[in-house]
Parts: sequence; structure tokens; C-alpha cells
Amino acid sequence: MFRVPVLILATVLSSTALWSAFVEGSMSVLTALVRFLIAVPVAALMTSAFRQVMSSDNRTPPTAAAEVAQQGVPELSSH
Repeated sequence: MFRVPVLILATVLSSTALWSAFVEGSMSVLTALVRFLIAVPVAALMTSAFRQVMSSDNRTPPTAAAEVAQQGVPELSSH
């Protein structure tokens, strides 16, 4: 099934339609549920992309920063 963050994000993305259908009554419930069902795969793609970007497997320190960390910070000379 879907993860909880996906369902929460889908609810947020379709919140105006859900509000209009269930609270105001200005939209049909079927239309609001269709919008929610469209938002679920969109939210799944968004959370999947976010998880992939934030995963620690793909992160490596920049080369320049790694070199400075190994060599130490050079002292500044005054002219």
C-alpha cells in the first residue's frame, strides 16, 4: 500500500477540493475523491524523489572540502 506521508501529502494537495465537497458542499463528493485519487500518485512521486535526493547512499563530500579537511586550513599571509 501507500506510506502515510504519501497519503498526508495527497490530502494536503487536494485539501481545497475536499473542503469544498465535505464542508461547503459546493463541489460533488465524487469530484473531490477523483482529485484526491489523482493526487495520490503525484504525492508518491514527490516523496520518492525527495527520499532519493536525501538518501545518504548518494552523498559524497565535495573534493575541495575533502582536501582541505585532510591538509588543514592554510594560514593567510599579510602583505
